[in-house]
Amino acid sequence: MRFHLGKVFLIISILFHVELFASEYRWSATIDKKKAVVNEVIYLKYICEFSDRGELYSIDFNPVGNYEKYKIILLKEKQILENGTRVNSYEYIAYVKEAGLITFDFDMVMKKTTQDSINFTTKSRDDDRDNEDFSSRYMRQKSLVVDVKKTKSDLVGSFKIDVKKDETKVQAFEPYHLEIIIEGTGNFDSIKDINYEIDGVKIFTQKPKLNTTLTKDGERGYWSKKFAFVGDKDFVIPKKTISFYNTKTKQTVYQNIESNKIVVTKIYDKKELLDEVKDDKFSFSPDFLYYLLSFIFGFLVAKIDFKTKDKNITSDGSLSKKIEESKSLKELSVLLAMSDDKRYDELLDKIDNGEISSTTQIKKKINF
Repeated sequence: MRFHLGKVFLIISILFHVELFASEYRWSATIDKKKAVVNEVIYLKYICEFSDRGELYSIDFNPVGNYEKYKIILLKEKQILENGTRVNSYEYIAYVKEAGLITFDFDMVMKKTTQDSINFTTKSRDDDRDNEDFSSRYMRQKSLVVDVKKTKSDLVGSFKIDVKKDETKVQAFEPYHLEIIIEGTGNFDSIKDINYEIDGVKIFTQKPKLNTTLTKDGERGYWSKKFAFVGDKDFVIPKKTISFYNTKTKQTVYQNIESNKIVVTKIYDKKELLDEVKDDKFSFSPDFLYYLLSFIFGFLVAKIDFKTKDKNITSDGSLSKKIEESKSLKELSVLLAMSDDKRYDELLDKIDNGEISSTTQIKKKINF
């Protein structure tokens, strides 16, 4: 058999080229757990290590999205040079939506261009970039599998629930404040909104406040919601129960926000403030009670219309006497507000806006 030296060199060259191409980069993928529960945070990491600076390569890899069985969120993406070689890393957070054996296997594309193409593109104008020469290699990442179980609660993580509240004794129409705080790490998006309904009590609230930072263990921070309860007699704030699956103890935790009885003391009794009048000349809307709250505590309520009474702004009855004997601006404001007389509206507005700051100014305006 005749020995062909040229063929040997050709074969060696081909083998060397294939080995070189395969060794230009290497992908690896890891998952932080083999077992999890629905809505538990799962940490995924993908790394591409090049054999050199990898300047001819670009990577098309973006699995972020809301899929049928899970949701993927980007945690961190970076590219560094380590000992003269390029390393790309991708970190993601996954939330699985249903129980079962879940597989993460994402597609990506490795794009390689030539140095001549880079030089040409750099020197050419943008409209000449069609001449850029590159090749694409379509690949699939290593499959990562996790066994997911269902739990009794959609809220999953490590949480602490705290309650901030006022003393249980308030004056009539003075707000009782309550704040619920859920702090920790997990899937805060699964927190169910909390609301109260109490007969005879006006409840003011705001949208929940969420302040979190994404980490490999999930969202870390707190959720809070504030309430203000306003009434003219004793009332009870009912108990609420919040449940979550604790990823540390592997158990469902039930934490109660205990009920509270709020004792309300009256400032004035309406019958003590007003002279007796006939029903056909006087009307009183319960909604007006909250008008007092609007200028004392900053709550805005609807405008209220009352029937006009006697043209004189003062009288010789018990109301006039109590107004004359009042010692503080707050006390005098309560008397005027509970008189149900529309002619005091302008004075109340000026008190609310800070235009009147003393009882003397008010008494002068109503001929005291």
